[in-house]
Amino acid sequence: MTIETPTATPHDSTNEPVFTTGMLIGGTWRPGSETFTDLNPATGQPLAEIASGTGADIDDAVKAARAALNGVWKKTPGVQRGKLLNKIADLIERDGEYLARLEALDIGKPVAQPGMLDIPNAAATFRHFAGWADKIQGQTIPTAGAMGQPTLSYTVREPIGVIGAIVPWNTPLMIAAWKIAPALAAGNTLVVKPAEDAPLSILHLATLITEAGVPDGVVNVVPGLGATAGQALVEHPDVDKISFTGSPEVGRRIGATAAQTFKRVVLELGGKSPQIIFADANVEAAIGGSAMGLFFNQGEVCAAGTRILVHRSIYDRVVEGLAGAASAQVLGDPFDPATSIGSLINKKQQDSVLGYIEEGKAEGARLVAGGDSGQSEGFFVRPTIFAGVDNSMKIAQEEIFGPVGVVIPFDTEAEAIEIANATPYGLAASIWTSNVSTAHRVAGEIRAGAVWVNGWAAIDPALPWGGMKTSGVGRELGYAGILANTEEKVITIVL
Repeated sequence: MTIETPTATPHDSTNEPVFTTGMLIGGTWRPGSETFTDLNPATGQPLAEIASGTGADIDDAVKAARAALNGVWKKTPGVQRGKLLNKIADLIERDGEYLARLEALDIGKPVAQPGMLDIPNAAATFRHFAGWADKIQGQTIPTAGAMGQPTLSYTVREPIGVIGAIVPWNTPLMIAAWKIAPALAAGNTLVVKPAEDAPLSILHLATLITEAGVPDGVVNVVPGLGATAGQALVEHPDVDKISFTGSPEVGRRIGATAAQTFKRVVLELGGKSPQIIFADANVEAAIGGSAMGLFFNQGEVCAAGTRILVHRSIYDRVVEGLAGAASAQVLGDPFDPATSIGSLINKKQQDSVLGYIEEGKAEGARLVAGGDSGQSEGFFVRPTIFAGVDNSMKIAQEEIFGPVGVVIPFDTEAEAIEIANATPYGLAASIWTSNVSTAHRVAGEIRAGAVWVNGWAAIDPALPWGGMKTSGVGRELGYAGILANTEEKVITIVL
């Protein structure tokens, strides 16, 4: 299989691939004293050598962010911050095709997918928070006064400070935008650590942030290994908040470490999202939508709808439909228009997903589609469907983070709700029904941060995002994103 590489950016006249591989600290690009190899997951071959941040690099970046916070950024009014965020959105749209190719190359996803979702969402996120930048307000609160004296009390919302943003590899540009845009709108500065498996689009975003005119030190980007650069960022005493998207295991360690210095944290830690298909649903739409929720981005999606709960009266029909949808997917080159499923991110992830498939067989689930890698090179796994699954099985309880779905029957609404909630996670859920009462009633009972009816992943920058239970704490996006990036201060004047 031959995999294309991006040609030059729109601003380079050569035909050679152009990758940004350094780190941005205080407005200056530096190569780094160490490097790591970024692989093409569709071939397993090296793409580039990326600067690997050390503890000293993180310290320099935090100092640059603190200096900007207390200096030029503090003096930048909200209306000007909004203009800069809109400019970043313009540049993302200008370089959208190149960014989509970087994501396809670095992650292995079909190039149409970031072009359809990730890039437009990233631009829309910067535009949404550009609108908030000059509208962050406090309130006046009447009180009974103090010791017989009248008072005037009011609140203001101030930036939290220096924010450490740790970004995952599955949708790096979009999630980086979710963290950077609200933080900047609220007047914070940042140190961003991209995932070592997929740093290229965020490093290009850093060039766009600089091109937009964001002052030096406001956004610093330090690629590196989690155990080195990530750990140094979480431990740094002058970082005021950590925003992390990733696994519950790492999230627990970050939360425990952040508590030592009383850092604020927002943790989005994945899910095992149910998709509930009731007997009165449009079955064909539910099959198609559920398949998208399973296979989009190779199933490497925190909100992937991997548990398909189906009313027993239509169970066999849905199983057959999902098996057909899985078998119809085309694995291969992310730049081939025929490809609908790309590769997983690395060999470790491929081995993990294939291991879960073997676990499912051993537990007695019935394999009806997929079940192997399907390719001789790269880190692929064929879309896989299991039927005859009990919700207590490992494949029904643990996040697989690959194109593997389990189909579970139910008989009553109450049973569907019980099964849906019987998981450690609580990030998202989908409900497929033609009955508006059922939709509202069941949505109210599902313990998840987002519930979609007759659709999957209806996300928008205006809507808060985050989970319950093991899926994490805190929210990003929407006005909740502003609240999560500000501290409320009370000022009382004794008159």
